[in-house]
Amino acid sequence: MIVTSRRPNQGLTEDQQESVVQMLNRLLSDEFLLYTKTRNYHWNVVGPRFHSLHEMFEEQYEELEEFIDEIAERARMNGGRSYGTLGEFLRETRLHEQPGDVPDADRMVENLLNDHETVIRQMRADIKRCDEELNSVDTSNFLTDLLEKHQKMAWMLRSTLEH
Repeated sequence: MIVTSRRPNQGLTEDQQESVVQMLNRLLSDEFLLYTKTRNYHWNVVGPRFHSLHEMFEEQYEELEEFIDEIAERARMNGGRSYGTLGEFLRETRLHEQPGDVPDADRMVENLLNDHETVIRQMRADIKRCDEELNSVDTSNFLTDLLEKHQKMAWMLRSTLEH
């Protein structure tokens, strides 16, 4: 929903802007859940690789925190309201929580890898939609940059699982 009293006049129809804002808020929800899961694993990882995983998880949740802010601001730049409650995030996310489950270190890495890859696949679909349907090359470029950052994070996680 466009919430500003003065809709941005940037070459998109109101429907296109609303679709972009909705897309960004779904991504924001995914990122927030991924951030929370990464932070949870940072706090709860144990085992022989504790130190290296603890540090890697911290690096990744700090990067995800930046993504969250950028996505929320982008929704606002498009005249919308950014989601900001846990209820909204949980309702809209395409990722899954495992409340009360503290997996072993390898499973933590695998869970995060799967979530990054889910986000990457969804961003690819969103980029295509921006290009073909929404006339939003700026959002497409934004998502492409973010996708590349997720690819790097996924690569780091995948490499950690190699034995």
